[in-house]
Amino acid sequence: MLLQRILTALILTPLAVAIILAPPTWLFALIVAAVFLGAQWEWACLAGLHGRGARALSLLLTLAIMVALWFTQATPWLWLAVILAGFAWWLVSLGWLRAYTFAASPSSEHTRLKLGVGLLVLVPAWVAAATLHGCPQGPWWTLLALCIVWSADIGAFFSGRAFGKRKLAPHISPGKTRAGAWGALAAGIIVAAIGGWLLGLRGAALAGLAILGAVTVGASIVGDLLESLMKRHAEIKDSGSLFPGHGGLLDRLDSVFAALPVFVLGKIVLGL
Repeated sequence: MLLQRILTALILTPLAVAIILAPPTWLFALIVAAVFLGAQWEWACLAGLHGRGARALSLLLTLAIMVALWFTQATPWLWLAVILAGFAWWLVSLGWLRAYTFAASPSSEHTRLKLGVGLLVLVPAWVAAATLHGCPQGPWWTLLALCIVWSADIGAFFSGRAFGKRKLAPHISPGKTRAGAWGALAAGIIVAAIGGWLLGLRGAALAGLAILGAVTVGASIVGDLLESLMKRHAEIKDSGSLFPGHGGLLDRLDSVFAALPVFVLGKIVLGL
């Protein structure tokens, strides 16, 4: 399994970097929308929509919201409001992680609730990605945000294997450990500091970015746990089987969905 994960990562990472750095923002936003909609298809299944027709309608609704938002770029406060809504949702989700049995039973009401949550997970992350990519040095900032998440994942994996004894959230994801979380934070802070230095930040600005890196990693862990909770409710191991050793699109993007709104909002607040 580890070999599969490494080989898949070696293929996906150069592709992801090319998608971030090469295209203009409008094309980047289009590609990311397509990828996120693929993850939304898996989310709808986890939410309880098993019919292809119903899942297609859910996907079309998400697409319609994205298209409508794209044509409101001249109203930056609206995009900021969407990012804030995403940030607020991830704070609220902490309560759901504590009350992990909430909405666990299969019912139409719980399905509708989880579909609504899916919009709060996917749409703000897409708006945040497009916003970040369109700012000065945007592709490099976008790459840094994702590198923070990727490094946190790697740090969590290896520190968890080496030192992991105490579970982080045993009722939600038994494989995650507190040592893994600390390893993720350390890796994220280091990458944020190095990336900020390369982007020309110094002094207080660089320190602020390092702190933002830690907060972003914290958000990515919450995103990972929320998807694990959804999978536990649905009684499945992976959201899909697209990537050998990595699961589906949602399995690869759960941390990114939470990290992007937090990173972009923090960047705005810090004036970076």
